[in-house]
Amino acid sequence: MTRIVIVDDHQLFREGVKRILDFEDSFEIVAEGDDGSDVMGLYELHKPDVVLMDINMPRMNGVDATEELIEKYPEAKVIILSIHDDESYVSHALKTGALGYMLKEMDAEAIIQAIKVVTAGGSYLHPKVTHNLVTEFRRLSDREHKGSFHQTDIRRPFHLLTKRECEVLQLLTDGQSNRTIGETLFISEKTVKNHVSSILQKMAVNDRTQAVVSAIKNGWVEVK
Repeated sequence: MTRIVIVDDHQLFREGVKRILDFEDSFEIVAEGDDGSDVMGLYELHKPDVVLMDINMPRMNGVDATEELIEKYPEAKVIILSIHDDESYVSHALKTGALGYMLKEMDAEAIIQAIKVVTAGGSYLHPKVTHNLVTEFRRLSDREHKGSFHQTDIRRPFHLLTKRECEVLQLLTDGQSNRTIGETLFISEKTVKNHVSSILQKMAVNDRTQAVVSAIKNGWVEVK
């Protein structure tokens, strides 16, 4: 059973997340709070597997609360919930030790998947957030190399992945979710999940974000 604490100052949003998670038999909501200042006490009392934390709260925000929690309990696993997809918000949250960053526009499947990935020791970013980080990565590379960083020929990794897996990897880089990848390629969402799992295994990475970053560094995908 995955034990979860939800911290968000909007009760209606907390209730909505709880309804989503109730569909998953292996999830248990053990406590909830309405401010970042509640997190330390809730964690010490309930020792949850995952903390879902809003980024904007009135007294202590989610980033500061995450930093304080992980400084004392390095094993704590936090997923930030936010309306902001700006790279600066994401980077700041991840630097404090959060293992996930989800936008509040997420669908039910995404939040369930994020919790499972983070519980298993991986990291999970909302697809739109991943795309923004990729764009920022390219911008910084351009600056660092003073214009010498250019994608010329894209070398698809056909030595490692199938043609379909290469297509899925490119769409992951574009920031598409499993659902939109399925719609783009005219395949089922379940088939997309299978392709993603195969890609992660073949690339020897833990999550889709690592797969995208590795693919960019190797010149296997186009950065748009």
